[in-house]
Amino acid sequence: MSPRGFFTAPLWLAGFRPFFLLALIAGAVYPPLWALVFSGAVALPAAGLTPLQWHAHEMLFGFGWAVLGGFLLTASKNWVGVRGLHGGPLALAAALWLAERVLIFHFPALTDSTPWPLRAAVLAAASLPVLGVGGYVLWTLVRYRRQDSFKDNGFFIAALPLLLAAKLMLLLPPWVTEGRMLAIGLFRLAFVVMFERTLTQFMKNTAGVTLFRHPALDWPIKGLMLLAAFAGFLPPAVAAAVMTAAGLLLLYRFGRWHPLAGLRRFDTGIMYVGYLGLSANLFAEALRLSGVFPAIGSLSVHIFTFVCMGLVIPGMLVRISQGHTGRRIVFTATDKAAISLMGAGAVLRLVATQLWPQHYGLWIDLSALAWSGCFLGIGLRLAPMLWQARVDGREL
Repeated sequence: MSPRGFFTAPLWLAGFRPFFLLALIAGAVYPPLWALVFSGAVALPAAGLTPLQWHAHEMLFGFGWAVLGGFLLTASKNWVGVRGLHGGPLALAAALWLAERVLIFHFPALTDSTPWPLRAAVLAAASLPVLGVGGYVLWTLVRYRRQDSFKDNGFFIAALPLLLAAKLMLLLPPWVTEGRMLAIGLFRLAFVVMFERTLTQFMKNTAGVTLFRHPALDWPIKGLMLLAAFAGFLPPAVAAAVMTAAGLLLLYRFGRWHPLAGLRRFDTGIMYVGYLGLSANLFAEALRLSGVFPAIGSLSVHIFTFVCMGLVIPGMLVRISQGHTGRRIVFTATDKAAISLMGAGAVLRLVATQLWPQHYGLWIDLSALAWSGCFLGIGLRLAPMLWQARVDGREL
């Protein structure tokens, strides 16, 4: 195949194709690898990132960014009506993501004694995957702001530069905690925006109900979620109050979003459970910041990662991979079993670790295998869709 033919292959026609494929691989590989690192069976380079630093970075900016980047590259072109990143530039963006995985694994420890040219060069190299994709999406949203069909995309315009800042902080020892909290907060904000847009459409199409939407509620929720992302920089009492307020508003809206109707169907039900996971994460974080949440391990973080990201992202990959390749959106028995396995992993990670902490390592291993099994299960079905042409004969 000639270079020209390679870059015109279906895989490089839209952002979701290569990045969702990378997300499926990362989702299957990273959790078992982390379990091996956590148990001591695999050692990271001694002069690099700490195990927790590496784990947080790779789940948020390896796996998580592959999902979010692929989603934004695909959705932003629809929001503003322009052709998205494709061909050679898209292949380069995917190659940078892959190269960064190697760099992060061998990332040198950056201290005050590290010469600033070396520090700048390493951080610049680690920034390229987010800077390239995020910068393109940011430019698209700003350049075509007048024809944007969603006026609240201003939250993405604000969040994308902050995500880059959070990534860099995660790599610098003095700022790891603040970087992690900022990154998770910005991912929470992205989920809120996604819930507003997709659940409204899905419930109208599947259940025939119109979900309650009002600017007086929607905008304060997103505003509080953006402010909550800065919890690591706020006084703990203020951060806890912001998170509690955001969680209460989310719960109020949940009650008006016909939860019983939504939970009746598997496809919308996992989104409703993920929505509740978002609220639960906010309340748990507020209690932790208040000093009254005696959990074992980073429980509040994993409420978000397992219940929100873990359940919602697989469903999102199933929908987009089918819908944007000309297929009817169907959750097969295998898809449902895979996502249910993720649910079992969430119980092991969030409940079993607290009830039987003497077997903490076992629950980490089993929940990691459950996460991996979920992405392996849906990945085997979705991967061919991502690298093959649309079944309806259309190019995009």
